[in-house]
Amino acid sequence: MRTTGHTFEQRALTELERAGLKLLTRNYATRFGELDLVMLERNIVVFVEVRYRRQAAQGDAAASITASKKEKLIKTASNWLAAHPSRAGAECRFDVITYDGPPENACCNWLRGAFEAA
Repeated sequence: MRTTGHTFEQRALTELERAGLKLLTRNYATRFGELDLVMLERNIVVFVEVRYRRQAAQGDAAASITASKKEKLIKTASNWLAAHPSRAGAECRFDVITYDGPPENACCNWLRGAFEAA
């Protein structure tokens, strides 16, 4: 499973870099959770969650971002900002990149500003 996750994280990273974003951190883990990718778009710190679903029986990949998952991502992002004081005052955004379907031709959907910290 981790290999599949890594594959889609790499695909997302390639897509983001192609769009001009710069990688700051990959797989930042705390006791609250993990940030798949932390990117920089101009002066905006972008926390990116990458989700993949082969089948939509339980909903598509975007539907897998629950309120609990958002809360964990927000706490982890706060922790990342605290650990990187030079970025602490930066504007931030939460993006989700989803892939749905068989791995070889899964469709990519980039949800910019998918949710906000309350």
